[in-house]
Amino acid sequence: MKLKPTSVLLISALLCLHLAAQSPSQKAEVIPISAAIAEDAEIQKVIAPFAAEIKASFDLPLVQAPQGLYRGRRGEENLLGYWVSDVMQKAAEGAIGSPVRFAITNAGGLRSNLRQGQLKVADIFELMPFENELLVIELTGAEVIQVVKESIVRRGGEPCSGVKAVVGGSPEAATFRITWADGSPIDLEATVKVATTDYLYGGGDSIPALRKGRKPFTTGLTLRQILLDECSRLAKEKQDLLAPAPGRCTIPVPIQEAIRDRKFKF
Repeated sequence: MKLKPTSVLLISALLCLHLAAQSPSQKAEVIPISAAIAEDAEIQKVIAPFAAEIKASFDLPLVQAPQGLYRGRRGEENLLGYWVSDVMQKAAEGAIGSPVRFAITNAGGLRSNLRQGQLKVADIFELMPFENELLVIELTGAEVIQVVKESIVRRGGEPCSGVKAVVGGSPEAATFRITWADGSPIDLEATVKVATTDYLYGGGDSIPALRKGRKPFTTGLTLRQILLDECSRLAKEKQDLLAPAPGRCTIPVPIQEAIRDRKFKF
């Protein structure tokens, strides 16, 4: 679903013109914003039609989510994050016209669950309120493994698509088995395309190995828009939005606790 621009720039420009028309001799002062400040009738006249348009857009129905999609808690897998990373991988392939082997996003950027029932545009905006953009980089297989390991150690595993990770052993002597999603081994020297976000590539959420990515390609697509587009596609094809299967990242409870308490290293 392609939404019309929210007209924020237009509103800002009109407000600037309105303020510029006021007396230039007035001295600037800081005024706390509170309910005590009366609304400006002229500004409200300008904003009203745009506010109505935005509200109407937010209320538009998207797709049915019979079971909902949830971020997981207390060691549960982030099935919502899996869906987001799957959509990223697919959208990246469409943007560059070639296979993308791996996708990763950050759980902290997913700000709400998608609860069961009819989803609306507003639900996707609540899930993804940021303007994070989809980015494609190149990493070696060894670097992909390092990215997955770092995401596990620092965050208990960020949402990924294209790989499967099994952590074993103990907090003092952990083992990692990281393969492609189909169980095939990752060629350490092969170069693959990776979908991520400009936020993570820029160093957000501390996954240093991602910053080694080469040939960054900015798709010009925001994560929010590709999620909206995927929901619209499902609705058009009369399909429900269903959670991906679990099992992408398996971490024993003692290691989960050590990660949570920042006592786990590798």
